[in-house]
Amino acid sequence: MLQIGDTLISLDIIERQFICDLSLCKGACCIEGDSGAPLEKHELAELQKVLPLVWDDLSPEAQELINKQGVAYIDSDGDVVTSIINGKDCVFTCYDEKGICKCAIEKAYREGRTKFMKPVSCHLYPIRVTKYATFSALNYNRWKICKAAEILGQKEKLPLYKFLKDPLVRKYGEAWYEELELCASEWEKGNG
Repeated sequence: MLQIGDTLISLDIIERQFICDLSLCKGACCIEGDSGAPLEKHELAELQKVLPLVWDDLSPEAQELINKQGVAYIDSDGDVVTSIINGKDCVFTCYDEKGICKCAIEKAYREGRTKFMKPVSCHLYPIRVTKYATFSALNYNRWKICKAAEILGQKEKLPLYKFLKDPLVRKYGEAWYEELELCASEWEKGNG
């Protein structure tokens, strides 16, 4: 474990290599799982604000579920998460012509229709953040659906923390990320 401020970072985040390979996984992380994407407190309001902008990109099933229960619910762990259709797809999923699952919110962001990219937990995946009373723990959520990403990451020799630089900076800031890079460099020197 590494520590930067009040965050504990699993060494897997530095040691493991990873690059999403959507052509093989088809965006399974937006479909598989026990519940929706974890939301930070302010993100629920952001989802409500962006909903009219992405409404036409959502499936009829997603629209119906949102009309009944809203964009989020409280899961069995007591976390606020995005609503999911039939225990599977996030309500904000949409599919491209190749059958790859994408995020309707991110699509709107890339098209310049919103300044909100998507929930930070989605942006950080496969890093999961667990909050405790005095610190947060960052762990690599290894899952069979990401095997292709591990293989591509190993081929390109790209560590997970470098692949996820943008979301890590979004969540923790530039100075925090620079300290992570320094820690990773020192770790690699000592273990190389």
